[in-house]
Amino acid sequence: MAHLLSTGIYFAIILGIMVLVHEFGHFAVAKLCGVRVEAFAIGFGKRLFGVVRGGTDYRLNLLPFGGYVKMSGELPGEDPTGDPGDFSSHPRWQRICIALAGPFANFILALVIMTGVSMFHNEIDEYLQGAAEIDYVTQSSPAAKTGLAKGDIIIHFAKVDAPSWQDILVQSMLNLGRDVPVSFTHEGHTTAAKLHVPSVSDPNNFDFELLGVVPRMQEGPVIAADLPDATSPAAKAGLKPGDKLSAIDGLHFYSVPALLSYLKDQGGKPATLQIDRSGELHTLSIQPEVGTVSDGTKQYRLGFVATRPPQKIGRLPFAKAVGESWRFNVKSSLLIVDVLKGMFTRHVSVRSLSGPIGIAQQVGMASSMGIWTVLSLMASISLNLGIFNLLPIPILDGGMILFLLIESVMRRDLKPQLKERIYQTAFVFLLIFATLVIFNDITKLPFLHPKS
Repeated sequence: MAHLLSTGIYFAIILGIMVLVHEFGHFAVAKLCGVRVEAFAIGFGKRLFGVVRGGTDYRLNLLPFGGYVKMSGELPGEDPTGDPGDFSSHPRWQRICIALAGPFANFILALVIMTGVSMFHNEIDEYLQGAAEIDYVTQSSPAAKTGLAKGDIIIHFAKVDAPSWQDILVQSMLNLGRDVPVSFTHEGHTTAAKLHVPSVSDPNNFDFELLGVVPRMQEGPVIAADLPDATSPAAKAGLKPGDKLSAIDGLHFYSVPALLSYLKDQGGKPATLQIDRSGELHTLSIQPEVGTVSDGTKQYRLGFVATRPPQKIGRLPFAKAVGESWRFNVKSSLLIVDVLKGMFTRHVSVRSLSGPIGIAQQVGMASSMGIWTVLSLMASISLNLGIFNLLPIPILDGGMILFLLIESVMRRDLKPQLKERIYQTAFVFLLIFATLVIFNDITKLPFLHPKS
């Protein structure tokens, strides 16, 4: 219950900031252009209190989630009054600037947030950013059928040369159910092949395991940090905290996922561990047992807690932090655009979209990982909001911009009645779309998919 409450609070704060920043962008440029802003509201519903300054009602409403800006003469279907303060009375280029200001404010917010994160907590999973070296390939997997093997390095994947594991994960999510070109070095030779990317019902849950590869996550061997269960196979075999797992059955592994995948392929057979304990080598015999792991599934396990793969956490100077933030936002924006293109070309499932329930779940997971993860998610949500509002759909900012561009070419305004009909149709379309996305969120709730 406490986690649900904290998730709700985080979600409300994030959503409120996103919408308020978006609306403030419209408000600031509208004021700059001389448009009369009738209201700048925090929240929706009944007005609680506020103050009127310069003809604008700055108000706090009953439901403090998000907010809105009401400009004079902006509603579709309204006949022009000729009032110089009306939105419709201003030049089209100014109205375009006002429409662009909301999404632009979201982009600026994402840039500012990630600059701050980079300056105070620049955290990078080293293996995700480095060369795509394989620690293990599971039997009968798509990777095994392609010819990939332990120790190979992927040098081309889909459309990316010299990909990192992060690039491979992203490209896989964009090519579900398709064969992608892959090149890799194997025993000093370069091999080119096609790798099938399996389809999944929820692309957000795509994992390297579906390809059948386990990334090499660190340079050295796996280290046992703790043995929480005295009756576990590891404890029975004599493993101790601080022991380094040099090899299992003569194979060297550099991550726990690789170790678990190997145990699964072996079907729970007894294994021989080679242990480095304070510089001395020891050999232990161990019998894996089936147990429940962190995601609720059952796997063969040894029963020790390993040290985490190395991460880089530092503080970048302002100039470098801005550059890192810019690269993050550009890469994230291109990914969002690729996802939208993939939906239209049917390469990406609509199930990859998340509505309010899905976003709240992501916020909940991020909140359990700390404020820096929440801030990074907040930047991504801000980018999504900005790009979504630029789509050329009436009601959205992009639709307004499209109308204004058409009118600029025609050198006259479209009839208010025509605009009103188009906006009504678009509203119905967006309502149906929102319903489908929320239904999609509900179908992905964990309690509807119990773990086996």
